[in-house]
Amino acid sequence: MSTTPRGLAALAGITAAAVAIGVAEPVAVLTGPRSAPLIAVGGLVVDVVPEPLKQFAITLFGTYDKIALLVGTALLLAAFAALLGLLAVRRLWIGLTGIAAFAGLGVAAALTRAGADAADALPSLVGAGLGGLVLWAFLAGPLEVDPWPWTPPTPPPGPSTPAAPDPAAGVEATPGPGPASRPPAGWEPLESSDPESRRRFLRGAGVLAGAAAVAGLGGHWLAGRRGVSAARQAVTLPAPSAAAPAVPAGADLSLAQLAPYVTPTSGFYRIDTALVVPQVDPETWRLRIHGRVRNPIELSFADLLARPMVERYVTLACVSNEVGGDLIGNARWLGVPLKELLDEADPEEGADQVVGRSVDGWTCGTPTAVLRDGRDALLAVGMNGEPLPVEHGFPVRMVVPGLYGYVSACKWVTELELTSFADFDAYWVPRGWSAQGPVKTQSRIDTPRPRNRLTTGPVMVAGVAWAQHRGISRVEVRVDGGPWREAALAPTVSVDTWVQWSWRWDATPGEHTLQVRATDATGETQTGREQPVEPDGATGWHTVKVTVR
Repeated sequence: MSTTPRGLAALAGITAAAVAIGVAEPVAVLTGPRSAPLIAVGGLVVDVVPEPLKQFAITLFGTYDKIALLVGTALLLAAFAALLGLLAVRRLWIGLTGIAAFAGLGVAAALTRAGADAADALPSLVGAGLGGLVLWAFLAGPLEVDPWPWTPPTPPPGPSTPAAPDPAAGVEATPGPGPASRPPAGWEPLESSDPESRRRFLRGAGVLAGAAAVAGLGGHWLAGRRGVSAARQAVTLPAPSAAAPAVPAGADLSLAQLAPYVTPTSGFYRIDTALVVPQVDPETWRLRIHGRVRNPIELSFADLLARPMVERYVTLACVSNEVGGDLIGNARWLGVPLKELLDEADPEEGADQVVGRSVDGWTCGTPTAVLRDGRDALLAVGMNGEPLPVEHGFPVRMVVPGLYGYVSACKWVTELELTSFADFDAYWVPRGWSAQGPVKTQSRIDTPRPRNRLTTGPVMVAGVAWAQHRGISRVEVRVDGGPWREAALAPTVSVDTWVQWSWRWDATPGEHTLQVRATDATGETQTGREQPVEPDGATGWHTVKVTVR
């Protein structure tokens, strides 16, 4: 850590910011975690950042994109705080104004989130107030490093000390250090050669930074204690009235590196806009089915659990999944058929869109016809035999086979509003994505991978293919642009899940390129034309280059 004047000034700014953020965390326990400045500003960034940058983050960090965003936001804040510290040395009001500006941004970000109220401004305001106090204490108050360190006064003239020049005699006196020559504190650059002053400064910074860390971690812990994990553990799922079909023997080839047929809950991908996982108490949860319906419905969690449940295997895929990507998973879901609920609500003529609305305000628009065409579209409460994990939508989420998640998989759902595509654009549509997102036929090579060391001879090439609600009829593999060879398909539960495939390759020494393509049950073969994920899903053949020795 630098103890140069500029280093101390930057440290003052960073410490003030740390105190502001740390103090805001326990305050946010009372007002809700989304009101914490770092989370509120991060959520605002998620909403306004250009789509190419957002997609780049998802591609680069995958399911860790939120952690990367929060770390990046914290680093930018630290840099901004250090700059404020440097500027505040000369003009304290600049630093205080900067802190006030950040508080204003935090307040604005918190108050513009869905369901916000005036109390959500408190964490930013309280944090900024204490942060400003800390900056003052370092640069103009009790912790200030003396910018003009005191020097003992010149002793009176004596036998060994020459007399000071006499101004009356026309000789100009040389000004010496002392209180009379000091400028106002905080208006000149920090200059201190006094080790004790520096130590006092660093001790103050250490104590305050430690207190900020304790406050921040304590607030995070308290927020966790107020979460709904205990409520989730207390939920007993009802037995389904229609159980999921048994997974046929051989559906999972159990090959190394090949994704399992059923994705473990812990490994299921998560892509959403929530920087803080919503904590929804099932006791207070309500679902409204309203809008252009003849019979509006409101259900409690108990009401939903009392209805007949069905259990189905369904593969979900994210529209941000690149060709060959892993933003896809297959799970066993338990829930109430959406068709039954919509039939009871009785949509009006022309209500061709069902807008799912999350507790945090996020929306997706699903074609009404898709939810009523007989497919296993569910209002799900269970995943792989347990209540939904909190991060996957507890207590209730939507699961719709055949559609990308951005138009169907609403987590923490609290509303289903019947409207039309002509009247309402869901969250991603104004950001450049298609209003309707049917899943495209895709396939992926899981093994071998580019890092694998292959030897001459038989090599098992295997992967997965999917075309939810249509099914896969054929998978083909080719080597080095040669003829397509048909792979063997493993059995599968239904057309709503992916399928594993395999092909035996007699590998020869050298560099080789493997490619795969799939054909769905309608006879449409996966296109080789490369297209990015925006606006409605990536296309192209997954290609893997390997070396055989």
